[in-house]
Amino acid sequence: MAAIPPICDFGWKAIDATLPGTDGRMHALFQCAGPNGLVVAFICNHCPYVKAVIDRLVRDAGDLKAHGIGFVAICSNDASEYPEDSFDAMKDFAAAHGFTFPYLHDEDQSLARAYDAVCTPDFFGFNKKFELQYRGRLDASRKDSGAADLKRDLYDAMVMVAETGEGPREQIASMGCSIKWKDAA
Repeated sequence: MAAIPPICDFGWKAIDATLPGTDGRMHALFQCAGPNGLVVAFICNHCPYVKAVIDRLVRDAGDLKAHGIGFVAICSNDASEYPEDSFDAMKDFAAAHGFTFPYLHDEDQSLARAYDAVCTPDFFGFNKKFELQYRGRLDASRKDSGAADLKRDLYDAMVMVAETGEGPREQIASMGCSIKWKDAA
């Protein structure tokens, strides 16, 4: 069954963290921001919802750079139970899809818990003050790739954030596979 995150908690402050990236470097989230904001996307490699949107996600991340919006993707899934989401598999996934943004590994899942991430993909769009302004979907596609001309919900919202500092008040939640949490020890 698909997981759906809650609606946007406007103004919620982003939490910074430093995580290892598939490029072999450590990345602080706040350093990934552009002058007008930041998108933090919780994704993984194996989820059919992510696979359905990954090419458009990469496109939108690249297009948002021109608007001063940075982008970072994070995988928090339990790789011991889901080996397709291992750090080595993340490296292959990022290379195969031409990621132009950091793809970070949240191995202990602390960042996903701090953000209250629910599913993959789960998008958090922040303004330049690191205040949450968007928590919605990339576009209307779900487990199947949608048409190339789908309305670009995330992109349009973040352009609005870049221009005004605020996101749209009406947002449609993302939908995806639940985060694969590790068993509590």
